[in-house]
Amino acid sequence: MAACGVGELGAGQGNRHVWCLKGWDFGDLTILVSIVRATCTFFSKPANFAPNSALSLPELAAFDMCQKRTMFKLMTQEEKECLKQQCGGSWKHVLRYILVREKNVSRVIAGPGHSIVITTSGDVYSFGANCSGQLGLGDSEDRFKPCLIRSLQGIRITQAAVGSRRTMLVSDTGRVYAFGKDSFRGAESVEAAHTNQITTPKVVESLKGVFVVQAVIGGYFSAVLSREGRVYTFSWGKSERLGHNSEPSDVEPRLLSELEDVPVAYISAGNCYLLMLAYQPNGMSVYSVGCGLGGKLGHGCKNNKGMPKLIEQFRSLSFKPVSIAAGTWHAAALGADGRVCTWGWGHTGCLGHGDEEYKAVPTVVEGLRNVKAVHLSTGEYTTFVVADNGDVYSCGSGESLNLAFQGDDEAEEEEGPDFSTPSIVESLKALNKKVAQVCPTNASYWLNSEMGHPHTFAVMESGELCAFGGGTRGQLGVKLLEGVEKVSVPMHVPIDLS
Repeated sequence: MAACGVGELGAGQGNRHVWCLKGWDFGDLTILVSIVRATCTFFSKPANFAPNSALSLPELAAFDMCQKRTMFKLMTQEEKECLKQQCGGSWKHVLRYILVREKNVSRVIAGPGHSIVITTSGDVYSFGANCSGQLGLGDSEDRFKPCLIRSLQGIRITQAAVGSRRTMLVSDTGRVYAFGKDSFRGAESVEAAHTNQITTPKVVESLKGVFVVQAVIGGYFSAVLSREGRVYTFSWGKSERLGHNSEPSDVEPRLLSELEDVPVAYISAGNCYLLMLAYQPNGMSVYSVGCGLGGKLGHGCKNNKGMPKLIEQFRSLSFKPVSIAAGTWHAAALGADGRVCTWGWGHTGCLGHGDEEYKAVPTVVEGLRNVKAVHLSTGEYTTFVVADNGDVYSCGSGESLNLAFQGDDEAEEEEGPDFSTPSIVESLKALNKKVAQVCPTNASYWLNSEMGHPHTFAVMESGELCAFGGGTRGQLGVKLLEGVEKVSVPMHVPIDLS
């Protein structure tokens, strides 16, 4: 696809130039349209910087769009140039690098027992279980409706990570705030059970020297991504599980130095492993590190990897990943052409290949051959795929109603639910609203059973938010009737995402 136009250069340059975006094949129409719009906006309003005759018009437009990001504004000129070189020597590539992360990040998080929602203005709402202060509201009482975290007013939050009894928030100025269980180790354990609790958002002091743009919480570790594309991990470092050999309870951020020269655009955490979507001018690549049981690292084996390793299978599939999702025990990737790959544990059919066998390398989901996917997400044993027409497909465990399937309960008790190939989620289709994102709980149920069954959010293009699944602790944003533990019909969540 190409987008062309005619633009006038600044005063003193004298020439009219025909510019063309041909070759900006970002593998994603949304990103391309964003850049085309940015270019048009650039010519209709004053720029944020002095004219630069050395730059082409598309380069100027891309640079102007970068300037609108707080993370970019706060960089020194030297840091900006360094990022430009890391991304391939072009401001268009820098903008693409930023947009890839922004498109992948969700503002709605379904944690184990509690939920976090971020509005477009950067306000944060929390609700659900609050036994360790993980709602950030100054106490430890559960909430059954969305509550604004007022202590953060005046701070624009852009991203959240939710784990077992813990929450981390990232601001547009690169600060990380944490509350709940005072441990970077996500899963509940004997060692972590008696840690201190923080009931209001507190700046993570050890990260003050790092401008953070994303945080994630896995089952046994936490990780953050810097604006320069560097990845830092906390905890679970023994035997070099995550690129370093510190103690599992380590609270210091440790750089994954093996990827120091590879700009990472997005990270995703499973229970005991980490996926990283790395930026390349000619297409994205995926690295993995951590526990390899079930083949979830994607390297054709079940071995652990203490150092990040490139998943090479995508090349042989001619698959250009633009999005990744590390489920608790399995993983998925979205390709530029709309194909979906899954790999790892196949329990309950969560990989969508028609069986429960594990896959040690990324494998294309044939059941979605006629579907162009635009979004995907993974939970413990669930996978969701959103098609370009707004239909939602899912596969995996229907036992908790986390997939919103409404089957015959008696038949399921006898035979067990079987959703090993992707099927349309009819309860969402019945809403007659186009779905943009689906966000399921991505945590081990057996480690968090006291929080109730997993739950899932569906974000509509209109900004409306719906939820289904477990809700005994208030994580759906509404109080269920007495004796009701979970719901399969999506319920409206009373919150304005805008």
